[in-house]
Amino acid sequence: MAFYEISPRAVEGNVFDRVQKTWMLVTAGTKASWNTMTANWGGFGHLWNRDVAFVFVRPTRYTYAFIERTGLLTLSFFGEEWRDALTVCGTMSGRDVDKAGLTGLKPAEPRPGFIGFEQADLTFACRVIHKQDIDPAGFVDGSLEGHYDGDYHRVYVAEIVAALARA
Repeated sequence: MAFYEISPRAVEGNVFDRVQKTWMLVTAGTKASWNTMTANWGGFGHLWNRDVAFVFVRPTRYTYAFIERTGLLTLSFFGEEWRDALTVCGTMSGRDVDKAGLTGLKPAEPRPGFIGFEQADLTFACRVIHKQDIDPAGFVDGSLEGHYDGDYHRVYVAEIVAALARA
């Protein structure tokens, strides 16, 4: 499947809706060994004079180790027809199941060294430039603690290396 590069700033639509309502797959690894997970927490912005994505991954997630090993990840967005596949990728662990086999998603390299999927409408290839564990002592609003049971996310700030649209 062919992808073509676009400017991250040319991406159409509401980025809040893309992340929260459409969801995304966070994928890391190599052609030989990778994992993906569904996420609806994250965001996009401009930091340190770079276009970046903010990604939140719990250390217990299988994808976490792949991000830590490679320092590279993709954020892939799909049409509504792939909602069931994204549900599977968010509720089953790649430690236990073959997510590609279960969902019909076909792994691809939209850019060398980055793993995404042929069916994605839009993929951001990203390189981790900062990571920080969430410290519950930093919560100013006590209600945020309700999102956790001691399994705090690691926040990745990842430079957007390329935005890729499916041809």
